[in-house]
Amino acid sequence: MIAEDDEKQAELVRRYLEREGHSVTLVRDGRAAIEAVRHHTPDLLVLDGMMPKADGLDVLRVLRAERYELPVLMLTARAGEDDLLLGLDLGADDYMTKPYSPRELMARVRTLLRRGAHAAAVAPVPVPDDPVLRVGALAVDPERHEVSVDGVRVECTPGEFRILVAMAAEPGRVFTRQRLLEELHGFARYIGDRTVDVHIMNLRKKIEPVPRRPELLLTVFGVGYKLADRTRTRGDRAQA
Repeated sequence: MIAEDDEKQAELVRRYLEREGHSVTLVRDGRAAIEAVRHHTPDLLVLDGMMPKADGLDVLRVLRAERYELPVLMLTARAGEDDLLLGLDLGADDYMTKPYSPRELMARVRTLLRRGAHAAAVAPVPVPDDPVLRVGALAVDPERHEVSVDGVRVECTPGEFRILVAMAAEPGRVFTRQRLLEELHGFARYIGDRTVDVHIMNLRKKIEPVPRRPELLLTVFGVGYKLADRTRTRGDRAQA
């Protein structure tokens, strides 16, 4: 699905997508995009940042709040870093600014679609009695798509959730940015490391008591990030 109010831009993207064999639906404003996704969830949404009735960021807020997990590629003239960070924070899977290379756009589309196809093709595995991943006060439930800290529900974007699932499954393991990009997109050639840093920064705001002094989601300088369970260490200090 393409949500774009500029007719020439929408037609250009549509032609490239159809050339690669995709069936394309066009909508011209944000409200139409929300309703179209509700009625027929597409495999991918190419979302303009500035549209009438509801802009791209508003569309993202609504779709992620309603738990739609379709890949979203924002395609916008907003080129500032703050716009990029806000788009990713709200749940965009990728972000391109205009003007753009149509070939690069198609490469990013293929990346996002591969990731979605891979997730759908994964065979089900036996579920243990307690499928919830627990690291200290953090609990991640892959089945219910829920995250909580000390029993308090935390709302995460799809990208943030994928990172937490991967890291909570192997607490203590150091994940490179490249490895986390693969968790996010399946293939990371066209996605920058900054995307991972933004997700980590936002996750710390949600799961850490003091985000500037993280105790759970730690930086391993020069390598990447890891989840560390400090509960036992704190308890040992208290006993001492």
